[in-house]
Amino acid sequence: MNFARDVVGALGPERLAVVERARDGSRREWTFGDCTQRSAAIAAALADVGVRRGDVVLTLIGNRPEWVWAMLACFRCGYVVLACSEQLRADDLRLRFEMTNPAAILCDQRNRAQLEAATPSCPVIWIPDDAVTDPRRAVHAPEYAEMQGDEPCLITFTSGTSGEPKGVVHGQRYLSGQMSQAENWLDAQPGDLVWCTAASGWSKSARNAFIAPWIRGAAALLHDGRFDPEERLAILEEEQVNVLCMVPTEFRVIAKRSAPRPVASLRSMVAAGEPLNPEVLRAYHEATGVWIRDGYGQTETGQSTGHLPGPGQPPAGSMGRALPGVKLSIEDGELVLDPLSDPTFFLGYIGEGVRQVDGAWEISDRQKGGPWHSGDRAYEQDGYFYFEGRDDDVIISAGYRIGPFEVESALIAHPAVAEAAAVAAPDEERGSVVRAVVVLRDGYQPSQELVSELQEFVKQQTAPYKYPRIVDFVSDLPKTASGKIKRAQLREQ
Repeated sequence: MNFARDVVGALGPERLAVVERARDGSRREWTFGDCTQRSAAIAAALADVGVRRGDVVLTLIGNRPEWVWAMLACFRCGYVVLACSEQLRADDLRLRFEMTNPAAILCDQRNRAQLEAATPSCPVIWIPDDAVTDPRRAVHAPEYAEMQGDEPCLITFTSGTSGEPKGVVHGQRYLSGQMSQAENWLDAQPGDLVWCTAASGWSKSARNAFIAPWIRGAAALLHDGRFDPEERLAILEEEQVNVLCMVPTEFRVIAKRSAPRPVASLRSMVAAGEPLNPEVLRAYHEATGVWIRDGYGQTETGQSTGHLPGPGQPPAGSMGRALPGVKLSIEDGELVLDPLSDPTFFLGYIGEGVRQVDGAWEISDRQKGGPWHSGDRAYEQDGYFYFEGRDDDVIISAGYRIGPFEVESALIAHPAVAEAAAVAAPDEERGSVVRAVVVLRDGYQPSQELVSELQEFVKQQTAPYKYPRIVDFVSDLPKTASGKIKRAQLREQ
């Protein structure tokens, strides 16, 4: 298999592939032929700096065509692509360097300061650069690699509860495996324009920004800008979007601040990451005539459930049924997956089942390891699954998964902080926000000024979406006999 050849190459060079809405307000359309030529040029540039099949290529690019072309270049040549969020800071990037040993980096010039502060030891290719993406360089690109389904293809980092983020490695089968959710949940159809608003570097963007739409013969909309409710609604109308995929927080904020408006072209709306409030579902249906269809998946598993396309109101609060062929069950209140039934199940974590040894990948097949325990509490009723919460301490805020260890590590680096714990606190718009419970060092006193200082400090230490929106000061943290923080107790307070 080769996604770049078998999917992109088969769609016809004149067909619309990407509609670009740039940060400066400009607009441009790109065909599949453009994407093939530009990605081949990037593949040639990567080969020129010594990247070989199986090597990791890190990207630090926003939602712009160069990111899509970079991903496609890696799919073409068998490079393993690690797409990173532009919100990552130098320490976040340095961790990823240490864990993945990239052979090259493709970086947007606007991220130069953070990347250089992380001191990469591999070649860096800066974009935008017309010399890098010049279609005339396409003739120098390596040939399409013949790939096997279990060869590493994509790395996405997800947050753990008691340590650093983990690198989730997906195989080539992850790409072709998107057909199921693209057809049975996203509902992309040939000729559609699909807008998945997730930023590059996140699991949902990896599968729905362009991979799933292209598999179904649809075009993708890329908007390289910050979330603004009014602008989001205006773009939907101007571009006549047919399929919209947003995180629940974005749906909620628009409903609260701007109010949904009719969009004649809109046929399908989906959300995943956290449950949507019934009143938000009703508001969108009243405005558009379309029900938002919820779904569920993890970085490790890909999409597992969803409300199937079709008329009728989905059961409120449900994340849908298992996708066709996917086997899910509830064991002691936990959602459990049969990996053999999931075409997008991951190969393993870096260092845990997947290792690079002398330039080669060693993989122990996770599908032989028995059922996958999701760590999510859920229940089933009439074939529909309902999410109840995390079984561990990962904080899910506005669709982001945030490990408490990441926030706590940043806070403890501040000279005023002796100890810190990060937990989820309920929030009307974001579902949950990060709440930091802090023990101060001697000589420091609680104040609103210190709260603001700690918040800004965390934003500088790690990705800004992780900063604590609530900071509480205490004299000590509740702990177990072995010294572990009792986060459940803190959440209940």
